[in-house]
Amino acid sequence: MRFFSLEGKLAALLAAALIAGCAVTTLLALWLPSWFAAALAVAVLVVPVLLLAHAAAKPVQSLMRALSGGVARYRDGDFSTSLVEARRDEFGELIAAHNELGRVLREQRQNLIERELLLDTMVQNSPTALVLIDAAQRVVYANLAARALLNDGRVMNGMAFAELAEGCPPVLCGALVGHQDGLFSVDIDGEAETFHLAQKTFRLHGREHRMLLIKRLTREMSRQEVQTWKKVIRVISHELNNSLAPISSLAHSGRELARRGATEKLAPVFDTIEGRARHLHGFIGGYAEFAKLPQPRIENVAWAKFFDGLAQQYPFRLVGAMPKQAGAFDRAQVEQVLINLLKNAHEAGGSGDEVELALAERGNDVRIEVRDRGSGMSETVLASALLPFYSTKRSGTGLGLALAREIVEAHGGRIALANRDGGGLAVSLTLPRSA
Repeated sequence: MRFFSLEGKLAALLAAALIAGCAVTTLLALWLPSWFAAALAVAVLVVPVLLLAHAAAKPVQSLMRALSGGVARYRDGDFSTSLVEARRDEFGELIAAHNELGRVLREQRQNLIERELLLDTMVQNSPTALVLIDAAQRVVYANLAARALLNDGRVMNGMAFAELAEGCPPVLCGALVGHQDGLFSVDIDGEAETFHLAQKTFRLHGREHRMLLIKRLTREMSRQEVQTWKKVIRVISHELNNSLAPISSLAHSGRELARRGATEKLAPVFDTIEGRARHLHGFIGGYAEFAKLPQPRIENVAWAKFFDGLAQQYPFRLVGAMPKQAGAFDRAQVEQVLINLLKNAHEAGGSGDEVELALAERGNDVRIEVRDRGSGMSETVLASALLPFYSTKRSGTGLGLALAREIVEAHGGRIALANRDGGGLAVSLTLPRSA
């Protein structure tokens, strides 16, 4: 037991009162009977003991009030005060813990304020327009880019979002009031600007909020367009050179043969020139087909008849149950995609008997998967195989899978490539079950 602890102080006070009582009783017993002396001693010492107890409890009461006030200030978010009192008992330890808690809370709040300031600075100066809308469809927060795009740079907080959208160009208004992500173009100051809109709904403080992110893509798309054109020019130039160089050489050889009168040797020369010209015509035709791909004409397609037609082109083993409901897609376009995929599967290096076409219904989608047991693809090729003009074949145009992706996405579906366990490749098409 420590002497300066609360227990020690209480024990010392009780011991002092007991000693004083015994001393007074002994003194009075010299002149008075013992019982009377004891009663008189108690009567004499009651008031001093009460005064001593009050004096001992008063600092404790004052300290408890100070601690209660400090906790109340913490509850109100005021962490700036500390208690100053030098005590070497449990209350001293409580005061130290109270002050340490205040210091930690002050540091945490300061760090939080600095992080919020940093985040607000980053968001405010971001080129992406950000708008936060509450459940009442009023603007809660908007950064500088959003103000400049939607409200001529003026503050938007508290405005009705519907009224704000009505003051925007029709295309932008339609994108804002809708609840879908996507690209759209708007004429701003006489120039067409392309934007990407992303929306997210979440709960904040128990209420539903919607956040809109509007990113200007004009410059980025222009750079990508330039890079794409450069790549197209390189590919076309390479292919033209590969065809025109031998044609030029063969034309010169044919002229020499004609000059010498060796006309019997001209037929192979003309056949080779015709073959290179045919290849070049097919190459240019592939690009034209990719550029002129029409919008899909959705129709009901019977699955059994559709797959019978595919099997006549390239044989395959059907895996999975045939969907009961007729498909809804452009028959010619999807047939073109699957024929190309089946052709690739047969040319992948595996056995033709192992080429499979798997079917599966998943919710509102139908998944068609073409599988082979060839060599598969490396991670690098998988990442780029769906890009236009990318090809690992020496004579490939790089448009087969890109055209397939264009057709499938125009149907509202998606295409994916993955290596199979045990070797081979699986190309999956996911199409909506209905238009």
